[in-house]
Amino acid sequence: CNSEVRCAMALVCQGCGGYIQPLVDVEAQAIRCPTCDHRVAQRIVPLWIVTGASGVGKTTVVAALRTLLPDWEIFDTDIIHAADWQQHRSNWLRLAHAIAQNGRYTLLCGTMLPQDIDRCDHRALFSKVYYLNLHCDDATRAARLLARPAWRGCNAAFVEQRRQFAQWLLDHAAADFDPPMPTIDTTYATPQAVAEQIRAWATNTLERS
Repeated sequence: CNSEVRCAMALVCQGCGGYIQPLVDVEAQAIRCPTCDHRVAQRIVPLWIVTGASGVGKTTVVAALRTLLPDWEIFDTDIIHAADWQQHRSNWLRLAHAIAQNGRYTLLCGTMLPQDIDRCDHRALFSKVYYLNLHCDDATRAARLLARPAWRGCNAAFVEQRRQFAQWLLDHAAADFDPPMPTIDTTYATPQAVAEQIRAWATNTLERS
């Protein structure tokens, strides 16, 4: 079937018992064993990611988002650690796919980019990944980062790295994200106001999906 793509994650086929990389058919909402053709229904839905440089408020909005989107699962991605960042991202996609099978959507708040997410072994099990960028002005970001405890290592060099990354996100939002990534400015907005804008973005993209 032309609509099928291969999932990089190896699974045990419920038909033949083989260890396989299933073929994923988003339109049919199913995965298929390439060996025995056994099909299993899957809920293959979009994934939502709120990204941005450190200090823009990704963690801060989580509590408000959970209130505004009670039927969704909202996570700060920093609550899970792994051996390396790629495994960290892959683990989140595995969890989000399992949540989708329970009939719920997942929104992740954490610094993630398409070139990293597209390498995850569960990427094929999502119909689309939507990104939204949180951004604030340089002075506000620097003040927020330098106010953190010293053990977090937010020195002048780190602040400059985050400034450059924040600018990169703005510069590449249209060309490197599909669909183009919108930006919400958190410089003066309250966490509640930012969360309301995120909810509008998430629900609008869901309707279009």
